[in-house]
Amino acid sequence: MARDWPGRDAAHLLVRGEQMAALETQLFAQGMPMEALMEKAGLALSQRLLTGDAPRLRSEGAVVLVGPGHNGGDGLVVARELHLAGIAVRVWCPFERLKPLTAAHRRYAAWLGIPIAAEPPDPGDPCLWVDALFGLNQSRPPGESLESLLAARERERPGGLVAIDVPTGLCSDSGRCLGAAAARASRTLCLGLVKLGLIQDLALHWVGALEMVPLGLPAPLLGALPPEQPLGLRWEDLAGAPWPRPPVAASKYERGRVLLVTGSLRYPGAAQLAVLGAGASGCGSLRMAAPAALAEALTARAPHLVLEPPLDCDPHGALLLGGLADRDLERLDAVLVGPGLGRLGLGQDHPAAAEERRAWGQLQRFSGLLVLDADGLNRLCVAGAGGPDTAPEAWLRGRSGPTWLTPHGGEFGRLFPALAAASPPQAACRAAATAGVSLVLKGAHSVVAAPDGRCWQLCEAEPSAARSGLGDVLAGYTTGLGAVAIAAGPKADAALLATAVLAHAAAGGRVRQALGPGSCTPMAVAQALAELDPELMTAARNTETTDGTCVISHIDRVLLQAKAEGLWK
Repeated sequence: MARDWPGRDAAHLLVRGEQMAALETQLFAQGMPMEALMEKAGLALSQRLLTGDAPRLRSEGAVVLVGPGHNGGDGLVVARELHLAGIAVRVWCPFERLKPLTAAHRRYAAWLGIPIAAEPPDPGDPCLWVDALFGLNQSRPPGESLESLLAARERERPGGLVAIDVPTGLCSDSGRCLGAAAARASRTLCLGLVKLGLIQDLALHWVGALEMVPLGLPAPLLGALPPEQPLGLRWEDLAGAPWPRPPVAASKYERGRVLLVTGSLRYPGAAQLAVLGAGASGCGSLRMAAPAALAEALTARAPHLVLEPPLDCDPHGALLLGGLADRDLERLDAVLVGPGLGRLGLGQDHPAAAEERRAWGQLQRFSGLLVLDADGLNRLCVAGAGGPDTAPEAWLRGRSGPTWLTPHGGEFGRLFPALAAASPPQAACRAAATAGVSLVLKGAHSVVAAPDGRCWQLCEAEPSAARSGLGDVLAGYTTGLGAVAIAAGPKADAALLATAVLAHAAAGGRVRQALGPGSCTPMAVAQALAELDPELMTAARNTETTDGTCVISHIDRVLLQAKAEGLWK
C-alpha cells in the first residue's frame, strides 16, 4: 500500500526537463506524429484559457508571445483557436529563425488574418499575455530586452500573463531564475506532467497557480520512469493515504506509546504544542520528559499526559538530556527529541556534557522510532552526540531503529552542509540515503525522502500557515502517527511521514479557508488534525467521488462545526 501511494500516474509524477523530452521522443519513435502532439497540446491549452480567462479574453483580447521552438508552436495553435473562437488575438515573435513546424503554424496564422506584430506589445495593454517563448529546458537567460519587457508587464499589469509549460527565464528542474528575473505568471499551464522545478519554493513567485494540462500520456510510457521518481502530493491524496489501522480491540498500549522530550525554561510553549500534535495523532499513551517547572502547566492543559521524572536545565534554561541515560526506552514505540530544548552552552569537558552523550547513546540503541526536530537536530550537529569525533551521519547510521528527521532549511544545512546548495528534492534524497533515515525538508512545498530513494513533495501550500509553533505541532503529530503504525505493525514507513506532512498542510489550508487568514494558529491546526477521520475519508472516496473532493469537504465540515461551537473565535 505505502509503495503504491499516491499512484505513479500523470496526476502525481514530477519530472525533470530531460525526462519529459525523452518521453516525447519515445512517443514519436512509436509513431505519434510531432504535429499531432502539438495540435493536442494547443487545443487543450486553448480550452483551458477559454474556460479560465473567458471574461478577460472576450473584453480585452490576447497577445501570444511566440518563441522559436515547439513551445512557440504550441502558442501559435493557441492563437489560432482563440481567433477561431472570436477572440481578438495578436502574435508577437521576435525571432527570425523558427523550427519548421513552428514556422508552418506562423504562416497559417498569418493566412487566417491573425495580426503578426513587428514591435513588442505595450506592457500596459489590458489584454491577456500568453507566454509561449521558450518553455521546457531553458538553460540561459532570455536576454536583457525580454527581461525588461516582462518586468514592465508585471509592474504595469500585474497578474496579466499566463505561461505555457514553463515561464520564460525559469529553470524547469531547479526553479531558479536563469537571469535577473523571469516572467511572472498568474497561472502556469504545465503540459503532460508537472515539471519538478515549478513546485520548488524558489519558483512559486513566478509560477503563480500551477495547473497540469493532461496530454493522455500512455501508462506504459509513464511506467518506464524510475521507481524513485518524485511524486507530487495534493490535499485530496489524503483519502488514499497509508493511515495506520490498529486492531479493533487494541488497548491504549497497543495504539502507540509515545515519549516527548520537548520544552525548556526558555521555550515552554514548544512542549505544549508538541503535546497537541501528538494527541491529534490518536496515539494511545502519551508521556513527557520536561523540566519540573513546566509540569503544572502541561497537566492543566493535557490531564491525560503522563509525566516522566523531570529533566534538569542548564544555567541558560536549555533542557539537559542526561536524565534519559538510564531510562528504559524499549517500552515505547516512538520518542520525539527536539522542540524547544534550547541550545547548550556546555564545553565537551563539562560533566553534564558527558551525561548528554550517554543519553544520546541510549537514544541510538533505542529500537523504536526516533524523531529528531529543531534543537534535537542542532545538538546532534554541534554537541557531538557520539563524541567530538563522530559525524552526525555516522551516528544516524548506527541507530538500532527507524529515524525520522524534520529539519527546516537552516537545520538541514547544519546537519548536511555538503548538500545545502542542492535543490530540495536532491538534497533530501541524498541525505536520506547517506544517513539511512527518512526526513522531511520543511518549506512552503516540503519534501519527504526515504532511504530507499522514494520521494514526495507537496504541491499545495497555505502561506498564512507559516507561523511559529506549527513545526512543534508537526513534530508531535508525526511522532504519534509513527507510534500508532509501529504498534499496529509492521513498521513506520516513510510514506506515513509524507502522509503526516500532507495532513498538516491540508489542515492549515482548510483552517484558513473556513475561518480566515488570521486563524492558522498552531492550536487551530492541531484541532483540525485531531478531527481528521481517515476511515470517513476513505469510505467517502470509495462511495462518493474519485477526485478527492470528499476529503476537503470533510475537513471543512469539521472546521465549520468547530467555529459554530466556539472552539475558535
